Amino acid sequence: MRNLTRRLEFFLFPADSDHWLGILRIGIAIQVVLYCLSLREDWNDLFSLTSVGLIKRDLTEAVLSANSHLIPRIGWLVDAGAYLGVNEQTVLTVSWWTLVLAGFCLLVGFFSRSAAIVAAILHLCAVKSTEALTYGVDNFTTIGLFYLMIAPLPDRWAIDSWLSKTGKQDQHLQGFHRRILQLHLCLIYFFGGITKCAGAGWWDGTSVWRALFRPPFNMIPPELLIVGKGIFPALSVSVCLLETGYSFFIWSRKTRFLWFAAVLAMHIGIGLAMGLYLFALVMITFNIAAFGPGFAFSWKRPNGPAQMVSPGKATWFAKRLLARRDATFLYRC
Repeated sequence: MRNLTRRLEFFLFPADSDHWLGILRIGIAIQVVLYCLSLREDWNDLFSLTSVGLIKRDLTEAVLSANSHLIPRIGWLVDAGAYLGVNEQTVLTVSWWTLVLAGFCLLVGFFSRSAAIVAAILHLCAVKSTEALTYGVDNFTTIGLFYLMIAPLPDRWAIDSWLSKTGKQDQHLQGFHRRILQLHLCLIYFFGGITKCAGAGWWDGTSVWRALFRPPFNMIPPELLIVGKGIFPALSVSVCLLETGYSFFIWSRKTRFLWFAAVLAMHIGIGLAMGLYLFALVMITFNIAAFGPGFAFSWKRPNGPAQMVSPGKATWFAKRLLARRDATFLYRC
């Protein structure tokens, strides 16, 4: 039992660098900036109650209120602005520029944690107020911002690290946060693969055919789809096996690079074939940060005693983690 406990401590609190955190920060920051730029022309129309669209913010927020009154939304910002005597259009414009500024600050690592918190709140408000028009990329961006809020920032590539001239972050704390991201990613792929396996359309290629043929994702000409229709069953089954097996084969050194490269190729293919470039970007960012080559870890116990996690040290790290301000924020959420 004691040996099992030591192995569990080593698995949850491995010594790791902050390279993964820099990759995650930069990738998610680019995601936030591109999200803002993609909605620049339609931002006010999406969230303004005076817009002429069929689906307005009040309808979406009414559905949110039916579920919970605590879900963040743009209406909170508009109401706060009205209380201060600021009109709706000004609040929406300021919120867009604030989100862009937070994304750029996060990109260069300037006030990293504050920028992550502001970006997470504003992005979540925007996503929830247009929930009928969102898809998986918005959820994954929210997840990435959440990890940045609680992660041990700044990383060595951030401007904050150069200005404050702080020492290196605790490597075991870095390893703990990265391990949680790895386990989270495995759960996402595993249940995503199981869900696909439960559908008959993923065994005969129908689901892939419909995804590539349906507007606005029909980036490939229909003539090419008809010519290559024979590969859809094999392509569908490979996606199911790749996602379901991710949780098992990504951990072993013998199969990690193969699965890692295959998953990246899958997301690049999705981005190019269906025009889901932001979705491909956020998933590639998650995979490189979690299991990127060069940042791999070993299942084996380290040889030197200096690399071992001493008995009870994991408990000390856990207490230290719970004492951190960001962990308190996580607990309250």
